[in-house]
Amino acid sequence: MMEEPGQWRMHQKTFQDAVHGAITLHPLCVKVIDTPQFQRLRFIKALGTCYFVFPAATHNRFEHCLGVCYLAGQLVCALQSRQPELDISEADILCVQLAGLCHDLGHGPFSHLWEQFVSRARPEKHWVHENASIKMFDYLLETNNLIEEFDRYGLKDQDITFIKEMIYSVPGNGSEWWYKGRPRKKAFLYQIVANKQTGIDVDKWDYFLRDSLNLGIKVTFDYHRIIQFSRVIPVGEETQICIRDKESNNVYDMFHARRVLHRTAYKHRVVQIIDNMVKYPLADVCDDMMAYSNLTDWVFHQILLDERDHPDLLHAKKILSSIFRRQLYLCVGHTKPNNPATTFKNLEEALKRNIPKNSTLTPEDLIVTQVELNYGMEDQNPVEMVYFYNKTSPMKTKKIKKEESILLPESFQERTFRILCRSNEEDKFKHAQRALMAACQELNMKEELYDELIPPPFSPVKNHRWIED
Repeated sequence: MMEEPGQWRMHQKTFQDAVHGAITLHPLCVKVIDTPQFQRLRFIKALGTCYFVFPAATHNRFEHCLGVCYLAGQLVCALQSRQPELDISEADILCVQLAGLCHDLGHGPFSHLWEQFVSRARPEKHWVHENASIKMFDYLLETNNLIEEFDRYGLKDQDITFIKEMIYSVPGNGSEWWYKGRPRKKAFLYQIVANKQTGIDVDKWDYFLRDSLNLGIKVTFDYHRIIQFSRVIPVGEETQICIRDKESNNVYDMFHARRVLHRTAYKHRVVQIIDNMVKYPLADVCDDMMAYSNLTDWVFHQILLDERDHPDLLHAKKILSSIFRRQLYLCVGHTKPNNPATTFKNLEEALKRNIPKNSTLTPEDLIVTQVELNYGMEDQNPVEMVYFYNKTSPMKTKKIKKEESILLPESFQERTFRILCRSNEEDKFKHAQRALMAACQELNMKEELYDELIPPPFSPVKNHRWIED
């Protein structure tokens, strides 16, 4: 039996959230939350191995998804209230909230670290967590018999398709409208959870605020004002969410928050060291939703507690034990390419050529990682992708160019190569530094070396490499 309009409000549930305060969610969202597939997100850290460097970064995908669900509802309801001509229905609102709730169902252990691992181990899979989220969403509906619940609240097959399209979809070619869930006149709804046009979406708002809170890093953008001054305006053949021109600096602050979090935490050199130490052969599990639904951060402890003596398992246990004992790979140094065409593969080959003769250092001892810091759209100014409107012409859009603003960076992307050494032997480390200096000279790059082997003052611990910052 279909729920009577408005009756569902008696069954909604309120959660106390650290970022947004008391948030109230639709009873169908609660039904989804109360499934094993969604509860699994309680055991997947949002920031992966950042926890090994930032001790308070223990928040999980679970609370992030609740936050995105809440923000998605806030934005779509604000648009419905301000612009009734958009014909935003209650089904539209519920679908947008469910897409926000379920957008990260497919994340694996330690979040994006798992995605990087599968990409390296099984590149032919072209695996992305958004696609896995759709598969997990289907599995969740099937195993928990929720189709009837969706029907009870007026959601049909087309609505379920719409939810999945908002979570992940690859745009088609040309100007033809290829989405099945909603018609072209409601194109703006696809920009709320994951905005491929401008990068301004509720997913980013929540993780910027939630991550900064738990990392202890200040960010200054105000999403409340973006919601307040958002407006749907036709742009070409489609409708887009546009923002009042006076909020352009607030939008810049939002994209700058992304860069600050990447530079300070996500791409922290010790985080990258630990990421490169963590490897295990579980790539095939991501195709089996039943097995994958049982795969969480607990895999670390499963490996450590396993008493079998298989060589691969023993090797994995040794690496994980080293991480917990803080016996990490060493950071040799970093360098920035002067020539944009220079790749980390060029640097790898130059390092290999410049390993000192008769050295025990091998190319396998060295790891080259590429660190890219940008505003979310590689070397482009993301604000130039956003359509703005002004107070006197609320239905006329415009773009704000970089030259119209002040105090903006000359470049919106920088690239750094970071070189790690798997061995903590002093001779190997020094030879790695010599190889880096020679390789940089060969490629016309300037290097900055680290002296990781010098212990910090007053450290009573022997043979450990404490390199928090």
